[in-house]
Amino acid sequence: MGQMLNCVSPIDGSVYAEREVLSAEAAFEVAARARAAQAEWAARPLQERTRLVMAGVAAVGAMNDEIVPELAHMMGRPVRYGGEFGGFNERASHMAEIAEVSLADIAVGEDETFKRYIKRIPHGVVFVVAPWNYPYMTAINTVAPALIAGNTVVLKHATQTLLVGERMAQAFHGAGVPQDVFQNVFLSHDVTNDLIAGKAFDFVNFTGSVGGGQAMERAAAGTFTGVGTELGGKDPGYVMEDADLDAAVDTLIDGAMFNSGQCCCGIERIYVHQSLYEAFVAKAVEVVNGYKLGNPLDAETTIGPMANVRFADEVRAQIAEAVAAGAVAHIETFAEDDGGAYLTPQILTNVTHDMRVMRDESFGPVVGIMKVSSDEEAIALMNDSEFGLTASLWTRDVDRAARVGDQIETGTVFMNRADYLDPGLCWTGCKNTGRGGGLSVIGYHNLTRPKSYHLKKVTS
Repeated sequence: MGQMLNCVSPIDGSVYAEREVLSAEAAFEVAARARAAQAEWAARPLQERTRLVMAGVAAVGAMNDEIVPELAHMMGRPVRYGGEFGGFNERASHMAEIAEVSLADIAVGEDETFKRYIKRIPHGVVFVVAPWNYPYMTAINTVAPALIAGNTVVLKHATQTLLVGERMAQAFHGAGVPQDVFQNVFLSHDVTNDLIAGKAFDFVNFTGSVGGGQAMERAAAGTFTGVGTELGGKDPGYVMEDADLDAAVDTLIDGAMFNSGQCCCGIERIYVHQSLYEAFVAKAVEVVNGYKLGNPLDAETTIGPMANVRFADEVRAQIAEAVAAGAVAHIETFAEDDGGAYLTPQILTNVTHDMRVMRDESFGPVVGIMKVSSDEEAIALMNDSEFGLTASLWTRDVDRAARVGDQIETGTVFMNRADYLDPGLCWTGCKNTGRGGGLSVIGYHNLTRPKSYHLKKVTS
């Protein structure tokens, strides 16, 4: 038996699932089958490809009663939240609805002499590397539009959510998507590197850590293979003096703590105008003290364990360093905090940007709150980050939000909401969040290449 991938459940530390990785030879055969199947798949009518993809999406939905507890076992999200099918279906449905317009030829001009237009051509074989924190929703962001656009797809999921790709492949194949058109694989890092460096794929879409994204780009160096990356963030919230305080607290704290803080676009730092600061902190502490930490299979649990003990250890380290440097921790340790994956959610004040908890990605249930006196101060602090994924602005003034948003180095600007991915908008980032763009019409553009036609007519 070769190398095994083990999914260790955060519930109790047991091995929940294991799979053997493919050899390099077998992995290249997968890519070759995907390439051989691509032309025939792309030749099918767009409407047929779309119908088959959406049938696959529906088949995933039919598995939801099994998927929800499976996700709890694999990565710790409480069953009370019902899984990911709502967002999974919303994103795929939107991309299906806009496919015809997004992939239509771009007419440049036609007269008695010339006909000119630009077509959108599928790249060929798209490699999707999906993360564990929202394993279905992050995967479908690329899988659905890539298939609809005429690409074949090879999917690799994180070890922590080992069974997700199998579920998706089973559903899509059962719905009629050919097996070689959509394949799920289990790969080692070395074989993944070899596949990309060996030009097995025509486009790579990676969601994960900065280090992982850098590894993808290094593997693709010199191959001219396109690489799209979404590498997380340190997303800020800014509460202005005219904000709806209750709504701001409820949304920003939920954005910081939901999924045990393990959200790419989760709120990791909050800046509050000095006139609302004390009230905001008091309400935030009240909200967090109302959480129930526990086994995610328990319907009463509102915050489950982090996906892995090492993730919780990093959050504990950031909190301890901040407190040692003068930060104030407002939440007493919960009885259920075991020093391992089960971690007390925490609110910190008296924080500064000298502390890692305000600069490094925490990816856990902790948020630092700072007092500010002006838009200028808040903008400077929000931009003082190596990441740029989303920012959440709280005000009653749309024009002010737009002005502030124009000055923030980020991929998405929210006003009076947070931690949501609108499939009609491009999901993108800047700085160490990476580059690329998913969903929306731009998502289709990134999963295809332009091909220009300059056709001279014979007029004599």
